[in-house]
Parts: sequence; C-alpha cells; structure tokens
Amino acid sequence: QVQLVESGGGSVQSGGSLTLSCPVAGIILNMNCVGWFRQAPGKEREGVAAIDSDGSTSYADSVKGRFTISKDNAKNTLYLQMNSLKPEDTAMYYCAAACGWYGGSWSANYWGQGTQVTVSS
Repeated sequence: QVQLVESGGGSVQSGGSLTLSCPVAGIILNMNCVGWFRQAPGKEREGVAAIDSDGSTSYADSVKGRFTISKDNAKNTLYLQMNSLKPEDTAMYYCAAACGWYGGSWSANYWGQGTQVTVSS
C-alpha cells in the first residue's frame, strides 16, 4: 500500500506562490516516476509535472517557467513550487506515484487525496 498525503494547498491572489509537499516512501521516490496532477471543476484531470527516477523533469505547457517539481531523497518528499499563480491554476492538486502512460493517457498507479489550490484575481 502506497500512502500519499499532500499538504500546502490554500488560497492566494493572482501572482502569488505556494509550495505543495508530499511524503513518498523512499523506494517509490527513487525507483519510479512521481508527479503532480490537477483537476478543476468540470474539467478532466491533467498532468502538471513529473520527475523520473533519474531526475529528469517534464511539465505541462501551461505551467512551464512558473512551476518547479523537485524531490528530496533525504526527506523522502516530493515538492511542487508554484509561482506566478493564475486563476486558471485553481484546482485540486494530487500527488501521484508510478506515473506513466496507461491506456494512452498520462496517469499514475497511486494517488493522494488531493489538496485544494484556489487563486483569486
């Protein structure tokens, strides 16, 4: 059983910053793709950022240059630093592990419960 618990969500004004955190078991963090997804009301879930076991990162076009994904292997924690937040970033953000292409869609095997991020204009 892989437990993922996100923290760090909240409400900020446009242009503000938030950092999301997610403790991940070391063996998962080191050997798998881990990442962040989000889902806004009425929209499909989308991948935001991912970091692979070799440290390579990928981002959705909509967040490139504003969000940074990182992991601290000593603390077994995954982070998402979000800067220059926009109202369209408002969504439930999910920490995920064992991410990859499943049935043609970018998804993951393990999910957290989510943390809400709300950006007001």
